[in-house]
Amino acid sequence: MPRVIFAPVLQRHVECSPADVPGGSVRAVLDAAFATNPRARSYVLDDQSALRKHMLIFVDGVRINDRVRLTDAVGPDSQIYVMQSLSGG
Repeated sequence: MPRVIFAPVLQRHVECSPADVPGGSVRAVLDAAFATNPRARSYVLDDQSALRKHMLIFVDGVRINDRVRLTDAVGPDSQIYVMQSLSGG
């Protein structure tokens, strides 16, 4: 089963433990991971269910391409890493 891992910095703001969940796309995996954690969902996704501007997701070390529909493929043993992006000012 795919494993979703949330960067430790996210866990300072909202509880989101690693989770092994079913799914063949980033959307399906995140939906399963957030099924019982709506607070984490709203932290990672916007009101249109797209990835928030300052969030990044990697599947097996590769940044996803589809930030809106989250259709990037996920394999049965994939690791999905969710983190905040860094920006300078």
